[in-house]
Amino acid sequence: MMLLGGSAQQVVAIETAKRLGLFTILCDYLTDNPGQYHADKFYLTSTTDKEAILQVAKDEEIDYIIAYASDPAAPTAAYVAEKLGLPTNPYEAVEILCHKDLFRAFLASHGFNTPRAAGFGSKEEALEEIGKFTLPVIIKPVDSSGSKGAAVLRSLEGLENAIDFAFSYSRGRRIIIEEYIEKKHPYLVGGDIFVSGGKVVQWGLMNCHRDSSVNPLVPVGKSYPPLLEDRDLAAVKKTLQDLVTALGIKFGPMNVELIVDKNDRVFPIDIGPRSGGNMIPDLLGMIFGCDVVEMSVRAALGELTGDQGGDGEPYYATLNLHSDRGGVFCGVRFSEELERYIVRKEIYLSPGDHVEFFANSANALGIIFFKFPDRDTMITMEENMNDHVRIMLEGEE
Repeated sequence: MMLLGGSAQQVVAIETAKRLGLFTILCDYLTDNPGQYHADKFYLTSTTDKEAILQVAKDEEIDYIIAYASDPAAPTAAYVAEKLGLPTNPYEAVEILCHKDLFRAFLASHGFNTPRAAGFGSKEEALEEIGKFTLPVIIKPVDSSGSKGAAVLRSLEGLENAIDFAFSYSRGRRIIIEEYIEKKHPYLVGGDIFVSGGKVVQWGLMNCHRDSSVNPLVPVGKSYPPLLEDRDLAAVKKTLQDLVTALGIKFGPMNVELIVDKNDRVFPIDIGPRSGGNMIPDLLGMIFGCDVVEMSVRAALGELTGDQGGDGEPYYATLNLHSDRGGVFCGVRFSEELERYIVRKEIYLSPGDHVEFFANSANALGIIFFKFPDRDTMITMEENMNDHVRIMLEGEE
């Protein structure tokens, strides 16, 4: 099996493939990636260079390929698999999901709800067309995740800065402007679903929490189950299954984010052909009692997965540790009340490491997992996390 990407969060896929008896070949362009010390063979090759990866795949006569938890590498994996006749989702569908302007066009042409949107390859073009949109709008790169480069404008003040900001995070130097959808429920619907045989077999839909005091666009945690009316949840599930069918997706995890607006319409916002970041697969493992990474690897082998987890175990949640200021990390302090609900701590930094302001998901300091006794406790604690968690920085009391 060829694996594209050897970051710390991707090592688990390498280890899982090896545990399943596969010889692992890793490709990554970073010389210091940790995955190279776990894989059986390593190539220092960019995972976005389709032809270079295809040549390595041919030379190694691979049987399977996977781009675990990676948006940039997902199209490459599908491209190589199609060329070699290996298990894959359609390359065209993966390309659509990995480029927000293509995705918006697909939604519109297939009858799904979508905001007015347009992609732009230059700042000048975007400035010329902005008058066609009704404020507020959101401006973001077409090819980034984790809210990197995204900004919401409720007036045209700061427009040029927002456009420059979005371009700075786009690998392909392309951005999208779209009208902002006001949601009906307190939270966006997010999380991961899992597809097998063209059908969704696991519904890991959750509430997406934000910290408006720091950055209202960047998720700071998830909680399960989603707080939706039954008819809205049914509409969300129907929309996602219809999307899977329309795109021809056959298997694997999909990271999803949707909004139900005030007219009860479901709007797909972002759908990625991969597992979500911030350790969502680990959270789903707790909720549904399964191993999502193993499910993903087995799916890439062409194996079918049955229904997973049913309704799941309620009142699990996460917090993405984050800071409203920069500095030198000393530690994290939790209130006694919150501490009793913590079931796992994954803190990325050590004392002395540098902390950055929480501009996007890449600035998270770690992930904390919770199991709450009931819905009210879960929501109350999630909504008041800043009262219970303190990031300790050097020089502060």
